[in-house]
Amino acid sequence: MSSTSEKSSTSSSLLSAQTLVIVGIVWAVMALLFFLLFSVPLSAEEGLPLWYSIGTFIFECGAYLGAALVCFRNWQSPHMVSGRNVWLGIGLGMLFYFIAGVLFGIWELYFGLDPDVSPADAFYLGSYVVLIGGMVVAVTSKRLNLEIWQWGLLAGIAAFGIAVAIWVAAPDSWRAQLGMAPAATQEVVTESEPATTATGRAPALENSSKLQAKTAATDAASAPEEEEAEIKAPGWVMALDKQLSPYAYAINLFYIVGDVFLLIIATALLLAFWGGRFSQSWRMIAAATFSLYIADMYFKWRDTQTEGTYQSGSLLEVFFVFSAILFGIGAILEHDISTRSRQSRRSRRAA
Repeated sequence: MSSTSEKSSTSSSLLSAQTLVIVGIVWAVMALLFFLLFSVPLSAEEGLPLWYSIGTFIFECGAYLGAALVCFRNWQSPHMVSGRNVWLGIGLGMLFYFIAGVLFGIWELYFGLDPDVSPADAFYLGSYVVLIGGMVVAVTSKRLNLEIWQWGLLAGIAAFGIAVAIWVAAPDSWRAQLGMAPAATQEVVTESEPATTATGRAPALENSSKLQAKTAATDAASAPEEEEAEIKAPGWVMALDKQLSPYAYAINLFYIVGDVFLLIIATALLLAFWGGRFSQSWRMIAAATFSLYIADMYFKWRDTQTEGTYQSGSLLEVFFVFSAILFGIGAILEHDISTRSRQSRRSRRAA
């Protein structure tokens, strides 16, 4: 009996709120140090090393998997004040992000592709749907009795989020007209000077022209071989990439609209739960949504600036890890407060 009680106490201490929060904070600090120390590319041609890209995916996917587990724990508990459906939506969002991160890592690191659309986008889209659904349930379950300044703050944050989203999603022609981006540089064609005739050089010129033609033919023949050596993806992956490419603009637009909507809902939740007994957990959820907005907008901006050649793993993408950690900490805090309030009620009844 004593050994059983000792094992149960040890497992409960390992899964306590304080321990889980500390683990999350340590994971976030390690990720920040990793991004800070190694996010500088080796060179413009080589880019980021493979081991660094693998490390970033491990930090990101590990954080989202941990957040999904603690959110599902809240979903299974009948004592959550916010409701089980809220944490089911957030937990599914974290799980979909984890699956999407794994698929995106396979496409980018193993196959060596930089696709506009991949199967990972199906899970990214699903994560937005369930995240928005869970947070809308949380908002509707709480009556919004906001003051005038709170409505003004909500409107200001919404306007700021929409403005940033429009700037990121705007075509290059719009940016050039509005002065937000430099106009496309015009190619300057210079006329070559007429070649001077040289006496007694005809054989040498003929030999040099033949040599240049032979070199060009050799380079043209070796180019397909180099491209085939670089591409590791099988044929069905390349065919799927071509089929999904036309949907890139619509999917990116959905991401941007979803980020703005999440930002507005998170602000409304933060103001609705401000000062209440469960305000700490929803402050973490709001901060997680803000982090997701920052990381996603930065990723979209860099990808549009480099015309699809951007390699993931820049410094500000550490906010993806922060977002997952903050979602998990919010779930841990609400579970701890809900169970403690339940135990205090039982002790009062027993007394």
